[in-house]
Amino acid sequence: MAAAALTPHGTVFPEEGRCGYFVEKKKRFCRMVVAAGKRFCGEHAGASEEENARKRILCPLDPKHTVYEDRLAKHLKKCNSREKPKPDFFIQDINAGLKDETEIPDQLVPISSLSEEQLENLIKKLRKASEGLNCTLKDQIMSHPALHDALNDPKNGDSAAKHLKQQVDGKHRKKNSVFERLQIDIQHLCLNKIPLLSKEKLPIVGIGKHLCGVATDLALRCLVETYAASCEERNEEPLAKRIKNDKTEKEINTLAKEGNEKNIPEKWTPVAGIVIALCCHHRCDWRHYVGKEYFRALGLGAVDFHYFQRMSSWATCGMRKTTLEASNSSTKRRDKQNDGSEEHDDGGCRITDDSPESLPGFLTGEEKKKIGHLCKLLIDQGRIKYLQQKGFSPALQYYTDPLVSLENVLLTALPNHSSSPETSA
Repeated sequence: MAAAALTPHGTVFPEEGRCGYFVEKKKRFCRMVVAAGKRFCGEHAGASEEENARKRILCPLDPKHTVYEDRLAKHLKKCNSREKPKPDFFIQDINAGLKDETEIPDQLVPISSLSEEQLENLIKKLRKASEGLNCTLKDQIMSHPALHDALNDPKNGDSAAKHLKQQVDGKHRKKNSVFERLQIDIQHLCLNKIPLLSKEKLPIVGIGKHLCGVATDLALRCLVETYAASCEERNEEPLAKRIKNDKTEKEINTLAKEGNEKNIPEKWTPVAGIVIALCCHHRCDWRHYVGKEYFRALGLGAVDFHYFQRMSSWATCGMRKTTLEASNSSTKRRDKQNDGSEEHDDGGCRITDDSPESLPGFLTGEEKKKIGHLCKLLIDQGRIKYLQQKGFSPALQYYTDPLVSLENVLLTALPNHSSSPETSA
């Protein structure tokens, strides 16, 4: 097979300095750079007659690449797939939540296999649990001044405009700014173990765009329980706040005597605010969900949650055509070009056993869409109640037009002592 693979099949020669192995499947030569004096790259060195005596094997740490058998020990010490030392801020499952004794059965049938009666009962449960919820969210669509010129530039077409509206300006140019990137699963992130935060006792603003499904719950627990609760237990204040308190104590006392309580500096809290663009509720997980108490108070459990989070995809999956029926042809074309442009999982707008097209026909497409939104709202309401219990004033609002993103709901939260928008009912 190696000899056949080396046949160029009409391709004259490999590029200079590149591997001479012809990849039959791709109908071209391998493009890997070769070492000086070598004809083949390390991956295809076995195809060379002079290298046939040395055997290459799959790397035991990552079978996606190979290594010389006689160099395995040396390779394992430097392989990029080797287990690296865990940082101090890695604590296994610290934000995972408690494992529920009543786990969801592994063999739950898909929604498409439920009988019409079973599905109707689920929908009745959903509607009863959602009674009294505010289904009309406030529009808070804003735009950063840094994007105004680009958005108004006639050279940018519809696709570019939509892309710009989805962007977050991450180019901070302040000379005194400090940035640190942590490569870690939020599930295991202990914020108060991060050296900078631990040393300076800094208040945090948590921002997420889009934290798919379960990642939102992990992030909320990371902020509200792991970091905030830990700081409050140690009764810590940031260094800057302590200095300010020392200098302004007399001033505060004077203001209080004069009845100017509104001007008194607010109490410091470890988490100063939370802003999370919500999405992919079908990716939620009962174990990690922060709103379990809210669901239980409504008489709902793990199985109900499982089906509701699956049904939440009805709000966006397979609904592009329905959502944009009133749009003109150019808008439809723009949406088609950008279906895959979101950073988050879009729920897979294919015909799956949870998609609207594969379900019993007693519900119209518009009814299924409304049920999907209701599922999202109920799951988000559990997060609202959780934040309220933890001393925050949370709210849900629309932050962008649905033509820009169907996942257009924003969760915000401020500490109770701060001024905040109305809490979602």
